[in-house]
Amino acid sequence: MAASELAVGVIFLSLTVIGVLGNFSLLYHYLFLYRIGYKLRSTDWILMHLMVANIFNLLCKGMPQTMSAFGSKDFLNDIGCKLVFSFHRVGRGVGIGSTSFLSVFQAIGIGLRDSRSSDLKVKTHKCICYSVYLSWLLHFLISSVNLVHMRAKHGNESTANLKSFLYCYWVRHDKTRDILYAALLSTPDILFLGLMLWASSYMVLTLYRHKQMMKQMPRINMSSRSSHESRATKTILLLVSTFVSFYTLSSLCQLFGTLVYKPSWSLVNVTAMASLFFPTVCPFLLLSRDSRVSICFPLKSNKHFPNVSDQQLN
Repeated sequence: MAASELAVGVIFLSLTVIGVLGNFSLLYHYLFLYRIGYKLRSTDWILMHLMVANIFNLLCKGMPQTMSAFGSKDFLNDIGCKLVFSFHRVGRGVGIGSTSFLSVFQAIGIGLRDSRSSDLKVKTHKCICYSVYLSWLLHFLISSVNLVHMRAKHGNESTANLKSFLYCYWVRHDKTRDILYAALLSTPDILFLGLMLWASSYMVLTLYRHKQMMKQMPRINMSSRSSHESRATKTILLLVSTFVSFYTLSSLCQLFGTLVYKPSWSLVNVTAMASLFFPTVCPFLLLSRDSRVSICFPLKSNKHFPNVSDQQLN
């Protein structure tokens, strides 16, 4: 085994293991809070979907790439290839959708601060929750194309009409069908990305106006609720900016790989790595900015009663 292959295998293994543990830890964090009686925030439920999507992404991309880098060849059969690529596409798509819905919900939340808008916030939350579930269904339907086009290599057969992904192969068709398939995959992602950027721009503008207003009224103290919303908004903006950065890198690599007739070993691995960066970093970014982490992992006291107010949670 070449040193480069060993290094790539170690990187993939590290990203996969660290990412899966991080996402399971964040899921445990939310489920533990819910189990002991804390009222989860509306955004927490969306983040739980994002964590599950991240786990799909990491397991279905990271593990096969790790095995391939360590020297395993053609270790998946036809069914394995179809399922691995389909679930990876679902995880990637739902990850984009969940991040988009998260930014939209937070944008609506900071835009409706008065108590009279509480009913509208509840309705918006329900609508976005249904949209997240529909996102799962939509991407399962879209990824079903992989059930037709992906396959394993059979023995010593020629790969002239097959596009290699190191451990699985894409059955080539005419360029028109390939372009239509690329458009089918890209359209929901582009729409979600546009929605995400719009919501993020609105949040940045709202935070800027709020900061300017506070400068003009220095003697007025900001309420704890307003402070929490501002902190949560900044966290989501950080999450979105991280996502957009890694997603842009991943998309550029995928686009280049699509245009190349026979992508090289290096290009395939760089593209796979780029798709794993956000699912790996995401849970640690969220955990580092969540003040409730100490409740799940108490250092001194083992008495944490669920009957606390929402003010303590924030």
